[in-house]
Amino acid sequence: MKKVILAVFITLVFTNVYSQKQGGFRVGLDLGYTVPSNGGGGLLLSIEPKYNIKENMNIGLRIGAAAMIRDIQDNGATTSAKVSANGSYVATYDYYFNKSGKSFVPYIGGGAGYYSIANVEFSDAVDSDQMAIDAAGKMGALLRGGFEWGKFRMGLEYNLVPESNLQDMNGNNLGTVSNTYLGIHLGFYVGGGKWGK
Repeated sequence: MKKVILAVFITLVFTNVYSQKQGGFRVGLDLGYTVPSNGGGGLLLSIEPKYNIKENMNIGLRIGAAAMIRDIQDNGATTSAKVSANGSYVATYDYYFNKSGKSFVPYIGGGAGYYSIANVEFSDAVDSDQMAIDAAGKMGALLRGGFEWGKFRMGLEYNLVPESNLQDMNGNNLGTVSNTYLGIHLGFYVGGGKWGK
């Protein structure tokens, strides 16, 4: 199995690695680590079909999921919520700083779209009351940057998602909880043609 994985890796790196052609279509797959703004951590996974509007620009739709354990502040005490999986559907735009014939290409980008928020229940560490995060979906934004090297991609993304209400089991509002998180990801893509010469 290790030999098969190594063979696929070598094939992706050394075949047709200069990718990006105006009018080309490509699909990216990213896997990474999340860092919620209020503490905790988790994993992210996304798939992103894209269309190259120019040799150094593309638009796409990122469909992603972020499974996180989140640290929640309640009355000065910190407690960890259960793993929650937030979904996202974000229209994206990326700009590439490519030079002719180069396979290492930095990029910056952004987007806006819908983030579904998972309803998470947990116990307060102080008085053992059950609490939950309001699961209403939110419109949010994405800022990102990184680089592509051949068919591989590495980057940072900052997902700006409005806060949710923290409620007790009777529906009483106990404050707000941040949904913003940083993502660090590594991935690859297929398609898209060649970088302009």
